[in-house]
Amino acid sequence: MPGPEFLATPQGRRIAYNRSPGALPGVVFLGGLRSDMTGTKALHIEAWCRARGRAFLRFDYSGHGASSGRFEEGCIGDWAQDAAAALDALTEGPQVLVGSSMGGWQALLLARSQPNRVAGLVGIAAAPDFTEDGMWEQFSQDERRALEVRGQIALPSEYSEEPTIITRRLIEDGRQHLLLRSPLSLPVPVRLLQGTADVDVPDVVALRLLAHAEGPDIRLTLVKGADHRFSTPDCLALIEDALAEVLVRAAA
Repeated sequence: MPGPEFLATPQGRRIAYNRSPGALPGVVFLGGLRSDMTGTKALHIEAWCRARGRAFLRFDYSGHGASSGRFEEGCIGDWAQDAAAALDALTEGPQVLVGSSMGGWQALLLARSQPNRVAGLVGIAAAPDFTEDGMWEQFSQDERRALEVRGQIALPSEYSEEPTIITRRLIEDGRQHLLLRSPLSLPVPVRLLQGTADVDVPDVVALRLLAHAEGPDIRLTLVKGADHRFSTPDCLALIEDALAEVLVRAAA
C-alpha cells in the first residue's frame, strides 16, 4: 500500500491523505473519533471505488493517524476545518460523503456549509452533536467538575488500551457546531446505516437525525445486532449498496 501524501491546511496543520483518480462524483470517506484512514471501512470503500473507476479520497484529521498534532489538542471545529481543506484542495466538483460516527457529523457539517460540493451522503452510525448529547449530558457531576477544574478527563476505550482524553475545549467547541437544534436541510440523497447493538451511538440518535433532517430522499436502515464497528461482511455489503444507490441518484 503506498504511503500517504500530505496537505498543508490554511491553519498550518499537516493532513495525511490517500487519493485515487476516477469518475465523478467522487467519494470522500470521513472517519470517526480517534480512528484513522487505514480502518476496515475506509479501505473497503476505497477498493470498491477503484474497482469501478470512481474517484476516492480518505484522510486523517489532525491528531489522528499520520497527520500532525495530538488528539488532545483537537476539537470538532478543528477537524471540520481539516475536512473542508481536504474537500477544497483534493477533490473536484460535487462529492458523495461517507461519514462514520464522528465522520457523519463532519459530513453533515460539510453538507450545511458547502452544499454545492455535496452530491450525496452515506452516514454509518452518524453521531451529530455527540459531545453534548453522548458525553456532557451523561457525565456525572464529579466528571463535569473534574473537566471544569482540570480541563480534561480520561475515559476508558473499548478500542484501545489507552484511555480517550476528553478536554473541556472539545465539549465547549462542540456546542458551536450542533446540528440537531436548528433546521438541517439535506436536499441530496442520504442513506443512514445504523446497528441496533451499537452502544457508542445508540439507534435513537439515527432516529432523531432521520426525524430532524429535511430532504426529499433520506432513508435509514437499521441492522439488528450490528455494533458500532459496522464492519462485518454483511455490513460492508450494505455500505456498498447504499453508496451505489446514492451515486445513481446523485447522477440522475
